[in-house]
Amino acid sequence: MVIFQPNVIYSALYLIGTLLALAGLFLLLNAQFIAVVHIIVYAGAIMVLFLFVIMLLDLGRDPAGTEQLKYQRGMGIGLAVIFLLELAVASSFGALAGVAEGPLPASFGYTEVLGRLLFTKYLFPFEATSILLFVAAIGAVVLGKRRS
Repeated sequence: MVIFQPNVIYSALYLIGTLLALAGLFLLLNAQFIAVVHIIVYAGAIMVLFLFVIMLLDLGRDPAGTEQLKYQRGMGIGLAVIFLLELAVASSFGALAGVAEGPLPASFGYTEVLGRLLFTKYLFPFEATSILLFVAAIGAVVLGKRRS
C-alpha cells in the first residue's frame, strides 16, 4: 500500500501503519524496549520529518516531478530485483542461517545491554546510520529550498 498510493501523504500514513505493525512484531518477540523505541523514533520523529519534507517539497504542484517518477520507479524496481537476487544468493550459501536458536539470555532486551552492544560491537553501523541521517537532513533542506 505504501508504494502504490498516488498521494504521498497517504503513502506516509501507510508507512506509519507498517512501522506500528513492525513494533507489534518486536512485542511478540518479547523485546518491549525496542518496540517502544521503534514507535517513538520511527513512527513518531522520523515520520514527522518525512511529512514535513513532503509538505515542504509541495509535490502536488510540480507537473515535471511525475515525469521523473517514471524513471525512479523503474530504477526502484530494478534495485528491488537486484536485492532479491542478492538475498537468494546469500540464502543459498547459508549466510542467513545465523539466527541463534534456544532460549534467550536473561538480559535480553534491557537497555544496559543494548547500549553496551550499540557502542562496542555495533559502533560502526551506528555511526554510519548517524551520518546517513545527517546527509538526508541536509538533502531535504537543499531539495526544499525554493529555486529563485
